[in-house]
Amino acid sequence: MRKKRIILLSEGFGTGHTQAAYALSVGLRQLEPDVQTRVIELGKFLNPTVGPLIFAAYRKTVSSQPKLVGLLYRKKYKKSLNRVTQLALHRIFYTQASHVLDQLRPDAIVCTHPFPNIIVSRLKRSGLHLPLYTLITDYDAHGTWMNPEVTKYLVSAPEVRNKLLERGIDDSRIVVTGIPVHPKFWERCPQSEAQRELGLRPLPTVMIMGGGWGLSLNEDLLQYMTTWREHVQLLFCMGSNQKAIARMEQDPLFQHPNIHIFGYTQEVSRLMDASDLLVTKPGGMTCTEGMMKGIPMLFYDPIPGQEEENCEYFMEHGMGEKIESSDTIARWFNELQHHYDRLREKRQLGALAMTDPEACARTVLQLLK
Repeated sequence: MRKKRIILLSEGFGTGHTQAAYALSVGLRQLEPDVQTRVIELGKFLNPTVGPLIFAAYRKTVSSQPKLVGLLYRKKYKKSLNRVTQLALHRIFYTQASHVLDQLRPDAIVCTHPFPNIIVSRLKRSGLHLPLYTLITDYDAHGTWMNPEVTKYLVSAPEVRNKLLERGIDDSRIVVTGIPVHPKFWERCPQSEAQRELGLRPLPTVMIMGGGWGLSLNEDLLQYMTTWREHVQLLFCMGSNQKAIARMEQDPLFQHPNIHIFGYTQEVSRLMDASDLLVTKPGGMTCTEGMMKGIPMLFYDPIPGQEEENCEYFMEHGMGEKIESSDTIARWFNELQHHYDRLREKRQLGALAMTDPEACARTVLQLLK
């Protein structure tokens, strides 16, 4: 009997969409070892030369003109892309998508980014007979995710479900599954054990991260954090930002036994276990991982659009706070230094919006039966 095949399609605009796809892939195979999965960043796969250039241009735009990104996000907030734009997207970037699907012969497609979701929807209008499951990887529902051809929407929280209902999506097509995280995040390791494994000191510990592209926190706030280094252990996760890593390693402010600098790492789960506080951009994936670990979060520089919505969601649910100034950092770091036991007791028990970490994978498997 032929094994079930699930293709998970993402894109390289940021790292969270693809991380969600890989997390779901691992979760599916852990629950059902006979299922075959494959994750593809579709545009990069079809256009290995042009694709990375487009993603690099997007990254530069997000970094240099975040207000423009926010303006574009809001302009199309309630509408899916029109048919002309969808056709242009297909012709320019995704011409060979149908051939890829013909070769792989999946039983279902899961899209974790709006662009492949649009392309598969268009192919379904042209006769493709496959279920399309759209996994929305933020705590908001932008119009570009929505197409009549979507079989099921897998959403992060009841609030996102309500937004889809307001847009006219039938309730039968929506399932609240949470954003999938890698099984490493399903459980928590004791902090003392995690610190020992990572070679850290048994001190109040703060993890500072900015996603796969690296840290973009204001330099003044970075330097202010280092003034607490005698009492608070600081873990700087710099992602792929090699220039920043080199600069920090040469800066005397960061040369201290209680300061640790990491590049791109597969140990994010353990680092969260070892930490008492997470300072991060409010990306949907990172925040969900932090939520699963029950770690309080401080948010900085949300990109206008989905990151602002993510930030609002986690603040409203008492899982984080936005950094308004160094006073925010001082208040939390002072709590770590002087009221450490109280803060540890208050550490959340995890997942208010995603109480079942297996829910997304289990839902997809049930839909396939």
